[in-house]
Amino acid sequence: MPQSIVMRWFCRLYLVMLYAYPREFRLQYGGDMQQLFRDRCRQVTRTPSLWNWVRFATQSAADWMSTMFQERIAAVREITVQECASKTFQVVRTVWSVGRSTQPRGFVAEWAMTLIIFLFATTTLVQAYVVPTGSMESTVMIGDHMLVDRMSYSDPGSWGSHLLPYRDVQRGDIVCFHYPEDVRQIYVKRVIGIPGDRIHMENKQVVRNGQRLIERYTQHIDPIIDPYRDNFPQAPAWSTTPHGREMLADDVRDGELVVPPGKLFMMGDNRENSADSRYWGLVPRDSVVGKPVFVYWSYDAPTADFESWSVDHLIDVATHFFTKTRWNRTFRVPRAQRAEVAP
Repeated sequence: MPQSIVMRWFCRLYLVMLYAYPREFRLQYGGDMQQLFRDRCRQVTRTPSLWNWVRFATQSAADWMSTMFQERIAAVREITVQECASKTFQVVRTVWSVGRSTQPRGFVAEWAMTLIIFLFATTTLVQAYVVPTGSMESTVMIGDHMLVDRMSYSDPGSWGSHLLPYRDVQRGDIVCFHYPEDVRQIYVKRVIGIPGDRIHMENKQVVRNGQRLIERYTQHIDPIIDPYRDNFPQAPAWSTTPHGREMLADDVRDGELVVPPGKLFMMGDNRENSADSRYWGLVPRDSVVGKPVFVYWSYDAPTADFESWSVDHLIDVATHFFTKTRWNRTFRVPRAQRAEVAP
């Protein structure tokens, strides 16, 4: 259920956030704080609603910020008092040369560890991502800001992956990945084909391994049939990229695309407005970043505002934050859906 997924990730993030507290405080109260947080999570899931989740998240964040700063200030005050008790001039020395005394060095090390843990969590465990285009509407919308689970498809032999259940990419999954033509960009699409699948399209309908698919998650906005887009595969179109042309030359057999080992075939749910594997080719399995966990903020703005932030966009957010925020999408989980087989 979406609530259980959100609760699990809140608990993981909270465990990482505990490292912001001083070491002595963590050792003494860390276990009790984790248990209290879990109890609060369970209480929220018993009466799930958007308002309860928002109130829970804001209250937890406020409690963490206030207690964390209080404990940090208390740690600094204790160090300062000890220094003053020995020699007054040591206080000045602590301020101007923190790295030269033993106790301040421990304080700096605690903050350094906090920063390292934060960077680790935001680059290894989860990653924030904003959707700039409408290729996945109405499943994922322009302006959806999501947290992406980077450990969801981790290699079973990679560091720390044995701590989490492993599940490889499957048909119907929504995944984030590096765009084959420019790996600096992150795209989000739905997995249509995995290695070994034979895929072609007939008048907008996907046929996989000889079976016509019923894809209830798709959206069709153009009634006109485009030969290349809707009867794939065909001879390369003008918009087909080099990777797409390579796919059409190497992986098409008897009018079907045969997905090779280590590759994935991706498509957007907004089929007539999606640049996907039909145009830029297959996605290497190693290019998959992870899967979306939930939408933490959704803002109604055009694609250009999210492709490159500008002063005008910042002014727009500051002016219309409450009216343009899609509150009903907060904590929305973009879930995997499997296509049905037509009779």
